[in-house]
Amino acid sequence: MSPVASTRVVRSRKEDRQKALVQAAFNQIAERGFEGLRTREVAAGVGLNIATLHYYFPTKESLIRGVVAYAMDRFRSTLAPHGSQADQLRNHLRAVRKLLRDEPEVGAVMGELALRSARDPSLARIMGEAFQAWHSTLRGLLKRAARAGHLAHDLDNDDVAALIMATLTSMTLPSTASADRTDRAFRQLERWLGLVAPKRHRSVSSN
Repeated sequence: MSPVASTRVVRSRKEDRQKALVQAAFNQIAERGFEGLRTREVAAGVGLNIATLHYYFPTKESLIRGVVAYAMDRFRSTLAPHGSQADQLRNHLRAVRKLLRDEPEVGAVMGELALRSARDPSLARIMGEAFQAWHSTLRGLLKRAARAGHLAHDLDNDDVAALIMATLTSMTLPSTASADRTDRAFRQLERWLGLVAPKRHRSVSSN
């Protein structure tokens, strides 16, 4: 095997191990909460010892950063560059709703991390970076939709993006998370933004 091919194999193996460790940590937080995260058990869950885990993630903070990145990737998967700007925004909201319904562990983990970040400066910094990236993406969607005439021009894109994020993240908190409440919140967001297609009324025959 050539040196280049060997390097690629090593890099691929390292990435696979990192993904497995992040998934194991993600699962622990989903099941036990942030306080239940045990790095030794995370390592053992993928057949490694704690010293080897530190090779892939030198600190617990770096492992948590990987968990946040994984969770945010699940949210980013709801962004699809298809259709009009209004379609993209509407589809994003509906895809997030489906994600929270089909993969409740994503909401559980994000809720746990959001609550913990209020008492943990390092986690607050990680969450802040992730939410800033999401805010920028939403702001771009809103700006393009408004420019295309799908949204009211007097809406402040930063404020609306912040409101959408506040609504969606609140749906991950145990005190507010429920299928009915989530559905109503999403429907109201669509109505407020003017993203709900008008209902077609069937014509009544005069005969």
